[in-house]
Amino acid sequence: MDQTVKEEGKVIAIISYITLIGLIIAFFMNNGKKNEFANFHIGQSVRVVILGIVNSVLGLVLPASLSIITMIISLGTLVLIILGIVNAINLKNEPLPVIGTIGGK
Repeated sequence: MDQTVKEEGKVIAIISYITLIGLIIAFFMNNGKKNEFANFHIGQSVRVVILGIVNSVLGLVLPASLSIITMIISLGTLVLIILGIVNAINLKNEPLPVIGTIGGK
């Protein structure tokens, strides 16, 4: 992937990690451009959002005495978001740990 492609997609890639609304905005911003770098980070962000949704459902299912599990997963999700933003800022295409390769591509 060319350095200029990464530079052009950098802002979209960063926006994709900032909440679900940021992900939706980044998706529509990149819809016309089809930037490969932004696409990669949008995919990584989708995985983080899915993890957050699964964690929320898990929090509803687990008894309150096991809420420490969902708190640990929430902290891990926050770390993944920060890693994704740092990778986007540094123009890296590295998949996020643990969830970055789930679902292919």
